[in-house]
Amino acid sequence: MSRRILLINGPNLNLLGKREPHIYGSTTLPDVEEQARAQTRGLGFELETFQSNHEGAIVDRIQEAAGWGPNVASGDSRHGEKVSAIIINAGALTHTSVAVRDALAGVDIPFVEVHVSNVYARESFRAHSYLSDKAVAVICGMGVFGYTAAIEFAARHMKLKE
Repeated sequence: MSRRILLINGPNLNLLGKREPHIYGSTTLPDVEEQARAQTRGLGFELETFQSNHEGAIVDRIQEAAGWGPNVASGDSRHGEKVSAIIINAGALTHTSVAVRDALAGVDIPFVEVHVSNVYARESFRAHSYLSDKAVAVICGMGVFGYTAAIEFAARHMKLKE
């Protein structure tokens, strides 16, 4: 079994640490990714990271996590080693993207949904997620520590399946 976790960050998360630090804190995305790599190594897993502001690129990366390329239906597929789990902070796409939801549901890879802020204590539109009912866990409001909790959970969840 693959011992790889894919960490996906969606739109505007490249601005983590710069955008609205009173909500999201001052830790940057490279800081989060560096800490996550160290944590996964310590747990005996590999970490792949991906960030995009583009919905289609995120859908493509989710499909690639299953060993499929973006044109799998036409026979033009890339076959790679499947990841064991996905941790995703889809940003605003959480509240708008049926495409990201369908990609996650379609690849049959367990995923953890993460939000840095407490989405339920903010604008009402942020309380709706197209992903939550498909996720094995949802973490929100813990700041960037939510990524740490998600990795720990994903690693334990995968070890139980081995």
